[in-house]
Amino acid sequence: MNNRTGIRDDQESFFYNLRFMLIVCVLVGNALEPLITRFAGAEALFLWIYTFHMPLFVWVTGYFARHSPQGEPGRRVLKQIALQYVLFQTLYALMDFTVFHTPHMKLSFFAPYLLLWFLASHFCWRLLLRLTISWKPVHRLIASIVLGIIAGYLPVDGFWLSFSRTFVFLPFFMIGYDYGATIRSYLRSGWGRNAAAALSAGLLIWIGLGGLEMSTGWLMGSMTYAELGHHEWYAGIYRLGIYALEIVSGALFLAWVPSLTSKLTDLGRRTLYVFLLHGFLVRLTIWSGVYNHIESGLYIPVIVVIAVMFAVLLAHPAIRHAFRPLIEPDTSRFTLHRRELFKRSV
Repeated sequence: MNNRTGIRDDQESFFYNLRFMLIVCVLVGNALEPLITRFAGAEALFLWIYTFHMPLFVWVTGYFARHSPQGEPGRRVLKQIALQYVLFQTLYALMDFTVFHTPHMKLSFFAPYLLLWFLASHFCWRLLLRLTISWKPVHRLIASIVLGIIAGYLPVDGFWLSFSRTFVFLPFFMIGYDYGATIRSYLRSGWGRNAAAALSAGLLIWIGLGGLEMSTGWLMGSMTYAELGHHEWYAGIYRLGIYALEIVSGALFLAWVPSLTSKLTDLGRRTLYVFLLHGFLVRLTIWSGVYNHIESGLYIPVIVVIAVMFAVLLAHPAIRHAFRPLIEPDTSRFTLHRRELFKRSV
C-alpha cells in the first residue's frame, strides 16, 4: 500500500469514526431532552452536545457527498433519500396513530416527523450542491452563509419541509464537501490536539456552570428570529455568533476522534440504521413513562450508557441484514430509460 492510499484510508476511517461518535451524541441528546428542564446536569450535557453534533453531522454528510455529487450515482442517492423519507414518515405516523393514539393525527409529507428533518434537508443540500457545482468553493460557502442568515428573517414556518434547518446548516454541508479533506489534514497528534480535547471538556464544564444562557432554538436551527424573540433588523448577527460557537466547539470535539481503523470504523458505516430506527425506541421509552420515575440527576450517566448500548445494537450487522430492504431500498426499479418512457407514452 502506497503512502497516498494509506492517508486516504486513514481519512476515511476518521470520518466513519466521527460519524458513529456523532450518532451516539444524537441518541444521548434525544434521551436527555425530556430531563433538561428538571436537572441542570442534563441541560448542560444537552447544550454541549448541541453546540457541535448537528453541525459536524452535516459536515460529515457533505464530505461523503463528494463520492456521488452528480450523474447517475447522484440521482440514485437522491431517489434513495426520497424513498427513505416517504417510508419512514409513513411508519412514524402509523406508530403515532396506532400505538400512541395521537389526537388529530394527520399524515403529511410537508412536515418532517422529528428526526426526519435531516432527510428532507439532505435532499435539498444535494440539490443546491448540484445547482452550484460549477461555482468556486469560496463563492458557494459565502452564498450558503448568506442564505443561512436570511432564512431567519423570513416569515415562514421553519418546520415546513425543514425549510429553516436546510438553510441554517447549509454552510456546514458545503464546508464538508469542499474543505472536509483539507480540514482533516490539519488534525495532527500532539500537544495541540490534547489541548483541544481539554478545551472541549472545559467548554462542557463552562456550560455546566451556567456560562451559556441561551435558547436551545438557536442551536436547533428550526426557528425564525421572531420566534426566538428577536425582531431587530440586526438579528442575523446573532446567527453569525452561533456559527462561530458551533465552529469552535466542533473543531475542539474533533480532537477526540481517533484516526485508526477499528471496530468503531465498522460501526460508523451503519449509522444510517441507528439514525432511522432509534426514533422508535425513543418514542416508546417516553411513552412507557419511565422518565416519570427518574428523580435524581444521578441517573444521567446510566442514560448515557444505555444510549451508547442502543447505538451499538442498532449498528450491528444483524440489524442491517433485517432492515436493509427498508432502509436501503433498491432504486433501480424506479429508473426508466428515455426509450421506455417514449414507448409508454405511445
